[in-house]
Amino acid sequence: MINTSFLDKIATVILENYSNTLSNTIVVLPNKRAKIFLIEALKNQVTKNILSPEIISIEDFVQNIAGIRTVDPIELLFEFYEVYLSITDKGNQQTFELFANWAKTLLQDFNEIDRYLLDPAHVLSYLKDIEDIKKWGIEVENKTTLLEKYIDFWKLLPNYYQSLYTHLLNKGIGYQGLIYREAVNNLNHFTDSVQDKKFIFAGFNALNAAEEKIIQHLIAADQAKIYWDVDQTFLNDPYHDAGLFVRRFKENWKHYKLHPFEWIVDDFSESKNIQVIGTPKTIGQAKIAGSIIEHVIQENPEGKLDKVAVVLGDENLLVPLLYSLPSSVGALNITMGYSSKNNPAQILIAKLFKMHTNALSRNAKSYVLYYKDVLDILTHPLVEPYAKTSKLVHVINQNNYTFIPHHKLLELNLIPTELFLLLFQKWEKGSIPVLETISKLLQTIKENLSNDNEEEKITKAFVFAIFKVINKLINYYSKHEHIDKIETLYAIYKQVIDLAEVSFEGEPLNGLQIMGVLESRVLDFDTIIVTSMNEGKFPAGKSQNSFIPYDVKRELGLPTFKEKDAIYTYHFYHLLQRAKNIYLLYNTESEGLDAGEKSRFITQLEVEKQASHNLTHEIFNAVLPETAYQAMVIQKSESVMVRLKEIAGKGFSPSALTSYIRNPIQFYFQKILRISEVEEVEENIALNTLGTIIHETLKVLYEPFIGKFISESTIQDCFKQIDQEVLKQFKLVYKEGEIKKGRNLLAFEVAKRNVSNFLKVELESIKSGDAIKILALEQTFERQLQHPSLPFPVLIKGNVDRIEERNGIIRIIDYKTGKVEKASVTLKSWNGLTEDIKSDKIIQVLAYAYMYELEAKGKPIEAGIISFKNLKAGFLPFNFKEDKEGNTVIDETILSNYLEQMVLLLREILDDTIPFEEKLI
Repeated sequence: MINTSFLDKIATVILENYSNTLSNTIVVLPNKRAKIFLIEALKNQVTKNILSPEIISIEDFVQNIAGIRTVDPIELLFEFYEVYLSITDKGNQQTFELFANWAKTLLQDFNEIDRYLLDPAHVLSYLKDIEDIKKWGIEVENKTTLLEKYIDFWKLLPNYYQSLYTHLLNKGIGYQGLIYREAVNNLNHFTDSVQDKKFIFAGFNALNAAEEKIIQHLIAADQAKIYWDVDQTFLNDPYHDAGLFVRRFKENWKHYKLHPFEWIVDDFSESKNIQVIGTPKTIGQAKIAGSIIEHVIQENPEGKLDKVAVVLGDENLLVPLLYSLPSSVGALNITMGYSSKNNPAQILIAKLFKMHTNALSRNAKSYVLYYKDVLDILTHPLVEPYAKTSKLVHVINQNNYTFIPHHKLLELNLIPTELFLLLFQKWEKGSIPVLETISKLLQTIKENLSNDNEEEKITKAFVFAIFKVINKLINYYSKHEHIDKIETLYAIYKQVIDLAEVSFEGEPLNGLQIMGVLESRVLDFDTIIVTSMNEGKFPAGKSQNSFIPYDVKRELGLPTFKEKDAIYTYHFYHLLQRAKNIYLLYNTESEGLDAGEKSRFITQLEVEKQASHNLTHEIFNAVLPETAYQAMVIQKSESVMVRLKEIAGKGFSPSALTSYIRNPIQFYFQKILRISEVEEVEENIALNTLGTIIHETLKVLYEPFIGKFISESTIQDCFKQIDQEVLKQFKLVYKEGEIKKGRNLLAFEVAKRNVSNFLKVELESIKSGDAIKILALEQTFERQLQHPSLPFPVLIKGNVDRIEERNGIIRIIDYKTGKVEKASVTLKSWNGLTEDIKSDKIIQVLAYAYMYELEAKGKPIEAGIISFKNLKAGFLPFNFKEDKEGNTVIDETILSNYLEQMVLLLREILDDTIPFEEKLI
């Protein structure tokens, strides 16, 4: 019996009992998917051509009885809002957003009331009475307006229900519950019209009151038979949830008082291999599922995979699973759609909504766009290749545009493409023009895509899925013009977009089957892999999305979480019923996303273990590599050596040398490969930009005094120019960046303060009698270094911030906007100078001294740093401190020791046998 699937048995019944009346036989199944498998089962059992019976799903069947078209949830919400406005006073009417918050829940309750054929007036007035009792103790004078409105809301529920019901019936449309109620009302007329038809109901489990009534009515009229698929293990156990519904029907249906109950099977107790595997996180489960399938293929290379199914407890696992499947999986059938969340066209439209709604909320008149929103759209893969806006992106990045007025954006892109104009057309004229613009935009994107390229054909499918949704929204909005806020449109778009799944193409009867839990109904497989076996995923857990309290649901016979769990239990155990090899995968992490306890179903299998079940439990952990990261090593090729010789000829800067000490790989990327940092908009002024502004300001202020001694009056003049000059430098360096507010305003003030403080220190020095003569500002110096151990001469070249003569001593000064302490420029030993990055400032200032030595013409030289964050310390000169006595004057001994160290460093850089090796911090 174990090898005979439920649909094979149904096919046998059809062929044996209904062979003469196949054209008048209608088979009703729980879902549409099972139809293909039933046709296949019939095909396998016949030897000649036959006419197939009609096979339909229960929902289509009930719809046929009622003669009413079903509407999707969004259209229903729109219709309900129409009804709400027509029966609510103008003063009490809510906006669509507020209305939608409670209307969705209410519609769900209306649906349940109708599916279970309850008296709506009784249920809804019951809810009002409960609320009245809750507020019983409040004195009349203490009742606030809010409380009055709250109680009025409950009073209006019967009116809302009745008005909506009538409104939808008049239009010939309805939600599921209304269709079920109307089908029951129309039952006698329907049975009279189909007296020559025979119905077979197969594979059901949980039926609502309306379905029960319809099926029992047809059975009583001898027009139908029903075949259940229930295992005696669950049916005979009064506490087992997998048999909860079928036990009720067996006990309560009149038909079973006189007729046998078909079919009770005994498949679950047969021998099964059940492997429970725990692994951390979601991706681990996908990887394990892939390796299980690979193992199945290896064990039976000639076998087909059509009897192997992967059931995803969480549909987000689909993409990781597809990436984890072995290449030997040939045919594949996926029953679920690809989520719209990752659809590139949907992502583009969501970004478009974000950009335009942000612009409207800032100020609809000026219509200012935020640069990140603009760049997100211009660099989107569906836009970038076709919009011809690379120059515009470059201009925005280069000029630090943060907030761009709409007219300015159009000015910056003088020859716009049609695509560009559609993306940046103002959203000012209401929802329908916006939707029409998006529709045109999607058509333009579609025309840009080729049919010859396989990837672009797939992209077209994604674009078309969103295009259909936008057209659906245009259709809704053209009927309901009073809902016209862009924010509302965005909220509705986010809800509708979930419907925009892209279906996978596949051969349903061939190869590996990948499906969700509900798609597995009625089907049987030999090997089952179930993922996400965690509480909250499988079963889905409690969700109290209803105005009807739990105890009222119990009293009225409406389904509660207990029944919902029982449905999941049946699906789970039905999957296992005829399977031989079962793999149950769960996430061992109990905290974080996608986590939860191990599913109760696993515990139940362990506790109620059948004698012939072989159940094992394993925990799989990823193998951690012994080294987290392997340092990068790049050998010096011939072309690298050519480039190094080129750099040596043009000049090694002190910063290039210190970048090598910091990390040779960084030097390789920046200097050898010439990879520069990506140009980006600097929304907040970076420290290096701030440093540039301060450097440039001081240069401009002091430039008139090059070659002269500075006096108190010249410094006083400089004070007057600070504000104007700092602002000018900001404009030059930071371009169009915003400096009138936020962090940038603070940075602007910091720059002024730093320059002012520097001038104050300078003024104090002059007052105390220092004679200061400016010799050079921001000037480039160079000097060739020749040494027998170097393969070729090396030019040392660098830009010195300031050189002055102070009291007869030449000072070479490097400005630092960060904090520098005296210790950073103090050296105790020459050994290892070029091995420690902490010596970078010493290497830098001594390089400047070496380059300037010949220009000094024998005058004593000091080289050091002025730190703007440590101005109190003043000039911090290089200090060689071998013993207690320090020496700040750079003499020949110091320079020859320094050059010795530099030669060691340069020899390493220029040695073709020493590779560039990454330093791991």
